[in-house]
Amino acid sequence: MTMIKWVFWSTIWLLVIAVFHYTLPQVDIVRVTDTYEKRIDPGENALFWSQADVGSDGTMANRDVFFIQTRRAKGDVMVYRNEDTGWGWPPYFKFDTSNLQAEAADAKSTADAAQYYAIKHYGWRNEFFTIFPNAISLRPVDGPDASKGIPFLNIFIITLFAAIVWAIYVRWRRFRMSRIDPTLEAIEDDMAERSGAVKRWLGTWKKKA
Repeated sequence: MTMIKWVFWSTIWLLVIAVFHYTLPQVDIVRVTDTYEKRIDPGENALFWSQADVGSDGTMANRDVFFIQTRRAKGDVMVYRNEDTGWGWPPYFKFDTSNLQAEAADAKSTADAAQYYAIKHYGWRNEFFTIFPNAISLRPVDGPDASKGIPFLNIFIITLFAAIVWAIYVRWRRFRMSRIDPTLEAIEDDMAERSGAVKRWLGTWKKKA
C-alpha cells in the first residue's frame, strides 16, 4: 500500500513539475539567423500547437505558422514557433504574432556581425515529436554573455502555488485528525467488538459440542 501511495504521489508531482516547466516563461540569449512561414498540419502533436491566430478562421485543420530560426549563445541551434495564445492556455494573452515576426526578421544577423537578443518563450523543443517552443517577445542585449534577468514572475507563481498547496495540506490534516481519524477508530473499535462477540458466541457452541 505504501509503494502504491508513493508511486501515485510521485506521478502527480512529476506532472505538476512538467506543467510548470512547459508553461512558465524562459529566456534564451540568441542570434536570429532567419525567419520563415510554413504550412502545418497538426496531428498527434496537436496539443503542443496553439490555436489559429485570433480573428482568423479557427476551423481549418491546417494553417500557416511563423517560425524564428536562431543560434543560441552557447552555439546550438534553436527554432521557435511564433503563434498567438489569445485568450487560451497558457494565459500569455499574446496577440502580436505578426509584429513579433517583423521584429525577428529585422533582427537577423550573421556570425561576422552578430547581434544578440533575449527571446522569451515557453514550451519545449523535441525533434522526434516536432514540438517547438513558442516565442513571446524579443529584445536586444549587449552580447552573448548578457544577463537573462531574475525570473520574478516564475518565483512569484511557484511561491504562490506552494503556499496554496501548504494551506490545503494543513487544513486537510486538521480535518482528518478531527473528523476522519476518530470516525475510522470508532469503526475499527466497533468491528473489533463485533468480532469478539462472534468469537464468544462460537465458543459457546464449541463447549456445547
